[in-house]
Amino acid sequence: MINIIADTTCGIPKVLRDKLGIPFVYQIILIMGQTFHDDHEIDTETFIKKLKVSAELPKTAAPPPEEYIPLYRKLAKPGDTAIVITPSKDMSGTYRSAWVAKQEFPEADIRVVDSRTIAGGLGSIVLQALYWVKEGWNADQIVDGISSMSGRERSFFLVDTLEYLQKGGRIGGAAALFGTVLQIKPILTILDGKVAAYEKVRTKSAALARLKELVNSGCPPKQEAWLSISHCSALNVANDLAAEFKSKLGFKYIPIYEVPPAIVVHGGPNIVNVSFFVDE
Repeated sequence: MINIIADTTCGIPKVLRDKLGIPFVYQIILIMGQTFHDDHEIDTETFIKKLKVSAELPKTAAPPPEEYIPLYRKLAKPGDTAIVITPSKDMSGTYRSAWVAKQEFPEADIRVVDSRTIAGGLGSIVLQALYWVKEGWNADQIVDGISSMSGRERSFFLVDTLEYLQKGGRIGGAAALFGTVLQIKPILTILDGKVAAYEKVRTKSAALARLKELVNSGCPPKQEAWLSISHCSALNVANDLAAEFKSKLGFKYIPIYEVPPAIVVHGGPNIVNVSFFVDE
């Protein structure tokens, strides 16, 4: 049996992951002197309330290797395979934790795979991997499929400010934008597993308009594109985007995910992300 293991940075809501039986590992949130398991002991709404009154910027930590060991013991028994799909190792220490834990089971078939992405795109890869398992793909095929899929993702982010990315050390190639005039509303992307600048736009409305253009012109008009929208405190914006893409691209269903606190720490409130996958 092949088991897919994920973590909260993929953004798949608890009700769906429970329904699908996805084994999950939780990111660690440190805020106001307290430690929480992401999206388990603290949800996004509660986190935002704490963020508004916190004197210090909260921090995150990858789940320690010990969090993976019980799952490996259960899901990687002789004859079984565990495939761990992690956020980009250039943005999170999750890959390393999963890999370190793997060393405790030298005889087990455990595959730790770096998705090179995060948020909705990562969630789409996890859901696609589950579909491949049901379709009877073997472990090698699934790992190759994940690699292929991650290379075909197009992911665009809008943030209110670069401050959170900069202070959290996740700003990557977007660092060149930091310190520019305050009215700049950058469109960010993920390039080679890191946050990067895509375009500089003057206003938020112009950024949203440009985001729509990028998706309408680049996203294949079919469900296999795995178009998804992720957000924090921006449900109205997410609904507007979904309506636009349904109208222009013919999608019947576009999942809208609320990003977990572990992503809000680094992207800030009001973050909006759109992810899709182009054809091979």
